[in-house]
Amino acid sequence: MEPEMEDKTLELMNTSVMDSQTADRSPKITMFKVTNGPLTGSRKRPSEGNYEKEKDVCIQLFDQWSEADQVEFVEHLISRMCHYQHGHINSYLKPMLQRDFITALPAQGLDHIAENILSFLDARSLCSAELVCKEWQRVISEGMLWKKLIERMVRTDPLWKGLSERHQWEKYLFKNRTTEVPPNSYYRSLYPKIIQDIETIEANWRCGRHNLQRIQCRSENSKGVYCLQYDDEKIISGLRDNSIKIWDKQTLECLKILTGHTGSVLCLQYDERVIVTGSSDSTVRVWDVNSGEVLNTLIHHNEAVLHLRFCNGLMVTCSKDRSIAVWDMASPTDISLRRVLVGHRAAVNVVDFDDKYIVSASGDRTIKVWSTSTCEFVRTLNGHKRGIACLQYRDRLVVSGSSDNTIRLWDIECGACLRVLEGHEELVRCIRFDNKRIVSGAYDGKIKVWDLQAALDPRAPASTLCLRTLVEHSGRVFRLQFDEFQIISSSHDDTILIWDFLNVSTNGQTEGRSPSRTYTYISR
Repeated sequence: MEPEMEDKTLELMNTSVMDSQTADRSPKITMFKVTNGPLTGSRKRPSEGNYEKEKDVCIQLFDQWSEADQVEFVEHLISRMCHYQHGHINSYLKPMLQRDFITALPAQGLDHIAENILSFLDARSLCSAELVCKEWQRVISEGMLWKKLIERMVRTDPLWKGLSERHQWEKYLFKNRTTEVPPNSYYRSLYPKIIQDIETIEANWRCGRHNLQRIQCRSENSKGVYCLQYDDEKIISGLRDNSIKIWDKQTLECLKILTGHTGSVLCLQYDERVIVTGSSDSTVRVWDVNSGEVLNTLIHHNEAVLHLRFCNGLMVTCSKDRSIAVWDMASPTDISLRRVLVGHRAAVNVVDFDDKYIVSASGDRTIKVWSTSTCEFVRTLNGHKRGIACLQYRDRLVVSGSSDNTIRLWDIECGACLRVLEGHEELVRCIRFDNKRIVSGAYDGKIKVWDLQAALDPRAPASTLCLRTLVEHSGRVFRLQFDEFQIISSSHDDTILIWDFLNVSTNGQTEGRSPSRTYTYISR
């Protein structure tokens, strides 16, 4: 071997047992040359005549090894090559490593696996996948992947779910492949229309465009609607005249009037079985939501019951008597007092709770946090300059409104005040928030919509936080509730207002109750 080639030669050991007649049983060493020459053959190989023979021997030995040994050998071989050779090997391996699994799977009868893989794509990626080749487009079409994408959004996003119900394309979802289900092309064209509707709704919220409907409660004696709750079919309201009125949400007609309280109905909550109300007569009453029959009357508080919440067999009430009562609700007729929480030095105006904490706010300017499981006191949130009239608690966030005319955002775990929102001119009486917005109502008769995400960002200027101020009530705003499409509010002016941000025409004129867009599939 020429001296200059010694560093380019890899010695391969081929150890074998020599013939039994040979006394020397030392291993036999065979030398193979693997040169650093280019793979194209443009550079002349030394010892041209021996290369083919040596290569054949090397391949024969390589084929006899285990896969692990082959990999180890190739790793050693590559490590001895130069960068130029690595480039050639990479170009050779690249196409070998590429696999069109979406095309290959159906060929093996595994269409469902290809469909399942592509079903995790978002809309933009799904559009790109359709352009890869005809086979990918076929998998997407036959797998109804646009339908599955819309179904996934409807399951996980309340806005999508609400649109599917209101615009009547929910009936085309969550069904097996039958003749009644539109083809993939219907869902492919439906998706951008849904996105357009969502963008329009968001713009309506930002710009304050809405369709306004008004319910005149026509209280006979003292006027005012202190509390309300609604769903798609009805609105239930508690009035200053001691009554509870149930309204048809579509026709806005009064369906039923419940009487029994001897004082103003200050708070209420209902579910699919019962309505629970609290009154200035110091009692809590439980009503059958369908028949309106009184099922139970709880007499515990010494003064007006100002607020209540119930969920999963637990109810919390609070009162002007400065106490908080925690109740176990085994059934509508079996409700027992578990614990009374004391600590506030003034009327407890509002409570909220989840599995971890009970949160209460009082006229004593404080918010107190209690353990839901043990009912033990945890901490106090201080910051408001005057009494606190309202709050909502969810996850780690507490949002409160006060007679100091401000709204404060709190981290319940550490008690820190995250932001102070200023803008109302009088007491902030009611407040609600979701993942995007805070909506507040005050004694100045105004409803304000705030950007929640911006409010949680300490870098956001205070001037950018209030998105819109809505002025239609002629009296104090007592209560409000909202979702992705509407705000429903009640007031001292004896009205309930429905602020509809979905059914708004582009020219600013409001539309009727019919949906602005209905997606209908007509089979051919």
